[in-house]
Amino acid sequence: MKLNRFAVFAWGVLAYNIAVILWGAFVRATGSGAGCGRHWPACNGVVIPRAPSVETMIEFTHRATSGIAMLLVFGLIIWAFRAYPKKHRVRFGAMLSTIFIIIEALLGAGLVLLGLVADDSSIARAIAMAVHLMNTFILLGALSLTAWWASGGQPVQLRGRGAITWLYGIAFAATLFLGASGAIAALGNTLFPPESLAQGLRQDFSPTAHFLERLRIFHPIIAILTGAYLIVLAFFSSSRYPDLGTQKFAYALTAMFVLQVAIGAFNIIFQAPVWMQLVHLFMADIVWILLVLTAATAFAQPEKTIYSRQPAMAEIHAT
Repeated sequence: MKLNRFAVFAWGVLAYNIAVILWGAFVRATGSGAGCGRHWPACNGVVIPRAPSVETMIEFTHRATSGIAMLLVFGLIIWAFRAYPKKHRVRFGAMLSTIFIIIEALLGAGLVLLGLVADDSSIARAIAMAVHLMNTFILLGALSLTAWWASGGQPVQLRGRGAITWLYGIAFAATLFLGASGAIAALGNTLFPPESLAQGLRQDFSPTAHFLERLRIFHPIIAILTGAYLIVLAFFSSSRYPDLGTQKFAYALTAMFVLQVAIGAFNIIFQAPVWMQLVHLFMADIVWILLVLTAATAFAQPEKTIYSRQPAMAEIHAT
């Protein structure tokens, strides 16, 4: 894999967005989502808050870093359109990244303006958190593909692949559903933190408990089922496509998911401290990215089209 300057930038944008996502989880876990009140994009009615509280600083920092993330993605698509020819896959990846980061910003704004933050425990907030997480995953997938294709990754071809296309479709759907259930479980742990593992289990099975408490039990079950499916799919892909770079991503996906399950178990045992929630989310992001790259290599095809011009900027060829 050869890295040119655009590819290095694209991987950097991906890494930065992961950091922003983790800080967003920190905002939720510390109950700081209402730190700027019901104001967006302003914070408590001003551009820069004066004498802010800790919660305000946490939320304001998230908004500032999110704004930088959007500017970086805008820079990514401008550079892609200047450096790559029409219909190039890197342009397509950059366009997807731009679309989903705009949606990401709108979802974040909606949470604030509708008051679905801080201590709100409504069904609407649970649904919004799940949708937000799924969009975040899709954004990371688009950024990953952009960086991978810019690094020399080949185009994907879905036609004529038979059952493997459906198998990967199920894998993506299951992983998105797993992420959504994780977002709801994390919200339940934030709003209704158990004092002990035994108390948490009682809350999970109590018919009088809040629905966010009762839903927590489903996340580890979904994780085990999804993990088993992904591991089988990874081994199948590595044996079917050993020469397309799929094998290394399939092995990494298996190892990371096993590690993620272990972290999830510790998360439950120790009642989900904030730092462990962030580690758990980070691993979830990595697992999702590895799934995307495994699929990208499994469905890769040799280039058949010779473009009329090469990337316009000289630095594209720099190593």
